[in-house]
Amino acid sequence: MILMKDITRDGNPVLRKVAQPLSFPLSDHYQKLATEMMEYLINSQDPEIAKKHQLRAGVGLAAPQVGESVQMAALLVPNNEGEIVFQDTFVNPEILSESVRQACLSEGEGCLSVDKVIDGYVMRPDKLKIHYYTIDGVEKTIRLKDYPAIVASHEIEHLRGHLFYDRINQQDPFKLDEDAVVIY
Repeated sequence: MILMKDITRDGNPVLRKVAQPLSFPLSDHYQKLATEMMEYLINSQDPEIAKKHQLRAGVGLAAPQVGESVQMAALLVPNNEGEIVFQDTFVNPEILSESVRQACLSEGEGCLSVDKVIDGYVMRPDKLKIHYYTIDGVEKTIRLKDYPAIVASHEIEHLRGHLFYDRINQQDPFKLDEDAVVIY
């Protein structure tokens, strides 16, 4: 079971590396890692389990965040009512297209690997078209928008060696594009 002590923290070079693609079939090691990453997200969103194991709630977890520089990320995205609107594990994801219109979360973003609060809007594409493989090697192309697109962008950027605060405008952290979608 992945615990907070297993989460790679900001400052570790693995978080700034470009992760390596995986080949199929996935080894037992990577199958187990994918299962454990999704299990962390499920457990972290369950208030009782999260409290018992002192887990910070997460909606996405990329392999570099557990010290593995490979292109794999688990996503478990709920809506405001707590219902899961997207759940899958991306292997070797690629963003095929993205909207010009930007979106951000009203409260900013956080990250399991970043222990401090970093204020500012994290502008990301409001819509994404993503190509990826499931852990079983099934090829998929999906379209995401709003909150699920933000989560997917955040996780895919982990695989490219970027952290959320790289996207915050350093001169004006709360600057919004005129037509930006703000998600509450």
